[in-house]
Amino acid sequence: MRRLPIILILSAMLLAAVIALPATSVQADNQHDNGPCNDAGSGACLSEMQANPAPAVTPIEEDKTEVNAYSFFRVLPNTLLYNAPNGATVGALNNGFSFVIVYALQDGFAKLRDGRWVERSQLKHSYASPYTGVAIDQGLAFPMAWVIQTSIPSTSAGAANSPKTPPIGRYTRVNIFATVHVGQWDWYLVGPGQWLEQRKVARLIPVSKPDGAGDKWVNVNLYEQVLTAYQGDKLIFATLISSGLPGWQTHPGTFKVWDQHKASAMTGAMGRSDYYSLPAVPYVMFFDNDISLHGTYWHDGFGFKHSHGCVNMSISDAKWVYDWIGQGGDLTVNVIAGN
Repeated sequence: MRRLPIILILSAMLLAAVIALPATSVQADNQHDNGPCNDAGSGACLSEMQANPAPAVTPIEEDKTEVNAYSFFRVLPNTLLYNAPNGATVGALNNGFSFVIVYALQDGFAKLRDGRWVERSQLKHSYASPYTGVAIDQGLAFPMAWVIQTSIPSTSAGAANSPKTPPIGRYTRVNIFATVHVGQWDWYLVGPGQWLEQRKVARLIPVSKPDGAGDKWVNVNLYEQVLTAYQGDKLIFATLISSGLPGWQTHPGTFKVWDQHKASAMTGAMGRSDYYSLPAVPYVMFFDNDISLHGTYWHDGFGFKHSHGCVNMSISDAKWVYDWIGQGGDLTVNVIAGN
């Protein structure tokens, strides 16, 4: 009977230890080191968010002249060719993802470069994206990300959102003040009471200079769909890109730009359902055989995979990189899986 108090005391101590351990373990597994925002509701965290409502970066200026110059027309399926407005049929354009330049309009018909005509109703006017990346003049105080689809934030990590909460628009730049892992995904604290799941954003993740890189180099993160540009070891520019879709993946590796063209026509997959014909693709920088960095006038889906292997950029962004390295300049392209 005299041993019972000792047993009870030891049992209580063991129970206290068991209770204490999981709380520490769960916190370590589910929450990163977030500095003052380890407690997202603390006054210190709130002060940080209020003092830094957006990343301290400078958007590069949209080159409106260049963007407007690449306003082409997408060809709709089953488009016939004519020898004149309301003239005789002389052929058909290939079905697929094709764009043309219009040289004249007459009686509901559009004249193409080779002198043949198509019905204007078979062409859809395409406008290049005004989106631009950002110059980074100083170190980033917090990890930065872009919202890649308009999203309603949640009030806590992993929680459902409320339709009454104002959404954060696509291409908005945000600071990441805290990261918590819930289920399969990280959740990011981007403002007071504003949590976004990682698939809603593209995160800028700085990397170290790869072996063999020159003074000017770029990193392409295929998971995040983000390109970062460096002068030596200094991060100076970042933007969203679109890399290769499944089946046309952009290959990871370290490459050198081997050829450049201010504009170049691109065609491929002749006779197949994925045929494409793109006149005057702007600011082309080839780095992996026929894979290139280049400007894009046919979509505004940056932050998502979209290409046949090339790294799509907005026209303003591609011009920035092209001008930065100069014609015939040395540029290393480092492509990483990123996950």
